[in-house]
Amino acid sequence: MKILLASLCLISLLVILPSVFSASSSSEDFDFFYFVQQWPGSYCDTQKKCCYPNSGKPAADFGIHGLWPNYKDGTYPSNCDASKPFDSSTISDLLTSMKKSWPTLACPSGSGEAFWEHEWEKHGTCSESVIDQHEYFQTALNLKQKTNLLGALTKAGINPDGKSYSLESIRDSIKESIGFTPWVECNRDGSGNSQLYQVYLCVDRSGSGLIECPVFPHGKCGAEIEFPSF
Repeated sequence: MKILLASLCLISLLVILPSVFSASSSSEDFDFFYFVQQWPGSYCDTQKKCCYPNSGKPAADFGIHGLWPNYKDGTYPSNCDASKPFDSSTISDLLTSMKKSWPTLACPSGSGEAFWEHEWEKHGTCSESVIDQHEYFQTALNLKQKTNLLGALTKAGINPDGKSYSLESIRDSIKESIGFTPWVECNRDGSGNSQLYQVYLCVDRSGSGLIECPVFPHGKCGAEIEFPSF
């Protein structure tokens, strides 16, 4: 009888465990978000080039790249819930703002939905313990409105004119305007020159407010970097 009861308990445990692991894998926890914006001129003047979206050339402004859940040790969860694919109907009320503030620059030209789908399925599904699909995109759009990067830079005399500016002045002007320390990512243009590409800001787990970054990504820029036109 004892052997039978032990066997039944083991069978019950084996039945329960898969469901526990499945639930945890589809609702990853995380510590904070990276909110990442990219400068279109620096995306387009590389050897890879770019393609404008079907709606036409985007405005000469920083565009959203993504809102990425992250851990304090620098790692991040990804592709957390295959059962919740991107559904454009859930953000139908946001499409006008999405096309303006979150434009695609990938080739071939598109509406932007492939870009948004990638961001939701890789990153957004890992934030479901806090925000749903509509809230994920709405949160990113709200953050874009709160963080006028181009305005912060031009106010400090840092303009997208192809000239070089110090990394320190770029970082300091954004921090002075927004109140939090950014992390600046560079890439290289078609001639190999280092240039301002992306700006990372950190956001609390609720997605409601900016915070000082617990950890910065790897990589660094030179002391002087270009700010290309678009």
